[in-house]
Amino acid sequence: MTQQFSPTSDGLARAAEMLRAGKLVAFPTETVYGLGADARNDQAVAAIFGAKQRPSFNPLIVHVSSVDAAKELVVWSEQADALAEAYWPGPLTLVLPLREGAGVSRLVTAGLDTLAVRMPAAPIARDLLSQAAIPVAAPSANRSGQISPTRATHVLDSLDGRIDGLVMGGACDVGLESTILGLTGRPTLLRPGGITREALAHVLGGGVAERHATEGITAPGQIRSHYAPNAKVRLNAVDFVEGEARLGFGATDCDLNLSEAENLTEAAANLFEYLHRLDATGAERIAVSPIPHLGLGVAINDRLSRAAADR
Repeated sequence: MTQQFSPTSDGLARAAEMLRAGKLVAFPTETVYGLGADARNDQAVAAIFGAKQRPSFNPLIVHVSSVDAAKELVVWSEQADALAEAYWPGPLTLVLPLREGAGVSRLVTAGLDTLAVRMPAAPIARDLLSQAAIPVAAPSANRSGQISPTRATHVLDSLDGRIDGLVMGGACDVGLESTILGLTGRPTLLRPGGITREALAHVLGGGVAERHATEGITAPGQIRSHYAPNAKVRLNAVDFVEGEARLGFGATDCDLNLSEAENLTEAAANLFEYLHRLDATGAERIAVSPIPHLGLGVAINDRLSRAAADR
């Protein structure tokens, strides 16, 4: 059985000790629950891939407790400084050149010469990282390709007995994985998230390119089939077919509504939780109302398109 820790000082101290000992510990961030391991411990990182059944060519995000901790791992830049000033701690991951001698396991980078780093905003995550005092590699705490976990129960449903520990936090506030921005050349959006491409361009004072789908994997969350329930997913459903589980948006008759008020922030926070709930009904297919493809809707549609992809 996976050991469960309360998010108290004592519970977090025990979870931090477990991380330093090379064990796997899941914990809540503001985006989703992450499955953490010491990023400099090859065996610990390998255990992440084993527990998640994750392809080894898929790199991991390393979570840090401070900007200084990130600078120990990557070659920092003025652009990174501006973005960290604007959005850290928060749901933004930066991909930068790996610093020589950083000691990060090559399993974390999937053999690339870059590293994805993030400083989460959730108090529990920040306290845990501070107490562990190590860089923590942490993909989402679920079996690879399945719906991301936004509650502790989702983690247990997927990984109970496969990981060593779980910090029992509440629901994740954002509910959608971080935006990933590449800074190894022209700033490039590698994965959309809660911080939009337009907002990033505003901070940088210039345009932000988009990754082409045909390019190789350079960051987490780029596999075509990802975030998927057991049920098949039908997108842009303007009407529903009998027997489908119905995930709505706006004024529509449905089983669960991401946001009756058409609020994209509310929809993002509800997305994975509602997919979990509808999948638990045993329906063969989940039909999803159209989501506006603007602002946060770009990230929501990215996750839904991967959930609906052929497997």
